[in-house]
Amino acid sequence: MRAVVLGRKNYLFAGSDRGGERAAALYTLIGTAKLNGLDSENYLRNVFTRIADHPINRIKELLPWNLRLQPDATPSTPK
Repeated sequence: MRAVVLGRKNYLFAGSDRGGERAAALYTLIGTAKLNGLDSENYLRNVFTRIADHPINRIKELLPWNLRLQPDATPSTPK
């Protein structure tokens, strides 16, 4: 709840409707990663490094609920 209150003023500076939609998508990914027990920073770093080479028909593998934590807290795809 605190993040919503703190972000309220920041949301005014998204720049445009598209910027607001992108921000909402990122906030959703971060929140979903946290709900699935992942470190959101490591999760996003992992996805951003892999997404360019990842086949579009297997994009669901990169969603937070389809990843599991390694001992070093870096997400990876299940085998």
